[in-house]
Amino acid sequence: MTELTTGQRLRWFNELPQAEAVAELLAVCHSRRWADRVAAGRPYPDLAALQRTADEVWTGLSPGDWLEAFAAHPRIGERGGGSADWSRQEQAGVGTAGQEVQAAIARGNAAYEDRFGYVFLISAAGRDAEEILADLRARLANDPDTELRVAADQHRRITRLRIEQLMQQ
Repeated sequence: MTELTTGQRLRWFNELPQAEAVAELLAVCHSRRWADRVAAGRPYPDLAALQRTADEVWTGLSPGDWLEAFAAHPRIGERGGGSADWSRQEQAGVGTAGQEVQAAIARGNAAYEDRFGYVFLISAAGRDAEEILADLRARLANDPDTELRVAADQHRRITRLRIEQLMQQ
């Protein structure tokens, strides 16, 4: 697709058949229920309305829906996941860290998954590895219910950034 303005891109998204809109949204957030509901809310008059609906749908989902989306993310400092290109860009600050910090993040990832049962999620865009590591260590002290809500809010933030990028491609 050629460079389009955000308005043109939003019109394109609004006009997609439901199944194609869901597929585009699943590249942003891997919760099937979220993608179905956000796609069903079309047409959106502007990016702010789309993001507002995305937030409202996300916060209204069940923990199972959140965990479905979490499962598509790579560990911090690793590659892959359901949206590998976006994850790589978002985690760029981790790749430039020294081996000691990267090893500490890997150990923290393992401890986090042992404690909570899912991958550590943080809106990593614009953050350096040391800041991410400090947040990871601090969040290990959360109780499971609190941490699930913190992780869900971090995922919501990631999704907002990805929606913005989707509408600017």
